[in-house]
Amino acid sequence: MNWFEFEKKMFDLGCFSIHQVYAWRPGFDRNNLVRWTKKGRLVHLRRGWYAFPEYKDKPEFAEYIAGKIYNPSYISLHSALAFHGLIPESVVQITSVTSLKTASFTNEFGEYSYKSVKSDLMFGYFRRPIADARATPYATREKALLDLLYLYPFYNTEPELLELRIDRDMLGENWDQRKWMEMGKRFQCARLEKRMQLLEKVYAL
Repeated sequence: MNWFEFEKKMFDLGCFSIHQVYAWRPGFDRNNLVRWTKKGRLVHLRRGWYAFPEYKDKPEFAEYIAGKIYNPSYISLHSALAFHGLIPESVVQITSVTSLKTASFTNEFGEYSYKSVKSDLMFGYFRRPIADARATPYATREKALLDLLYLYPFYNTEPELLELRIDRDMLGENWDQRKWMEMGKRFQCARLEKRMQLLEKVYAL
């Protein structure tokens, strides 16, 4: 297989799976990917997934990869809260929610962490457009907070919730209380409802 032919065909994808390569060339020799990775022409993302190193300079491409290499998933928890401006610090890991098993990956694009939920809790997210007609799934601010309270049960005291340092002004801006309550009921978790009530008290929702 000629590298330049491969690059011309696959480059616009940015990142791709071995299955996409086989769909194009059923007889493709997988050893080519190993060789090209060693030469720095490709970046290995996780088993069966690769990207072109030129995309490391593309804004928000690291976040885009999160939803590709472990699908279905959407960015939530601390990463989504930071995106919505609800917490002050930048987040080193890109945190997502998935209906697959809990997992984590580290590659040249970043650190990726995925927390598992039941498939019927995979809701409350939107596709955020980024460059080159791509889109990345992100939790709404309400769902990101619900996922956090549900998956991190230690947020069950006022001091722990205050440690989040949620921006009250940003929290109040475009906050949908009805959506927050309706989404919370879909979890069918009494302990989550108690944490929701405590958060409302702490941050005066």
